[in-house]
Amino acid sequence: MSLPVLATAFLLTITLCYIVLCAAQPFGRCHKCDGLGFQLTHKRNGKPKRGKHCRRCDGHGIRIRRGRHLWNLWARAHRNGTR
Repeated sequence: MSLPVLATAFLLTITLCYIVLCAAQPFGRCHKCDGLGFQLTHKRNGKPKRGKHCRRCDGHGIRIRRGRHLWNLWARAHRNGTR
């Protein structure tokens, strides 16, 4: 196999795996709070304590994946366009 064919097959495999992941698990952990729902702060003695409410995930600790978000936008546009 030539290198361009191999690279195309590799990218296609990664894309299909991401599509399956977005379909099976549409939500992932929030990157800002690491899935806790709040920012972790530390006391003066070094022990962790609950910090501020995470604004990105609204305290839920999960966020929608980019691929699933794009799919939802496309599906909504298709649904509204075919009514």
